[in-house]
Amino acid sequence: MFTGLVGVSAYEVVKKAVGKAPFRRAAVATTELGLRGTRRAEVAAESARLKVSDVVAEARERIGEEVPPPAAADVHDHDH
Repeated sequence: MFTGLVGVSAYEVVKKAVGKAPFRRAAVATTELGLRGTRRAEVAAESARLKVSDVVAEARERIGEEVPPPAAADVHDHDH
């Protein structure tokens, strides 16, 4: 019982000393880095997709195939 009480007391002291703000700031900063990395990866993937699409279109033109026009994005025109 005494060991548990000391443990809880030590935890409370550390919790007060550290506070919530540093943990939250660290969590937000980590999430921010993750989001930035994800966005960079998305941009890189889209760029690669467009480059490959251009190469395929040019190759089709060279062999005489008709190149289909770029597909339009689906329009989301209804409310939820």
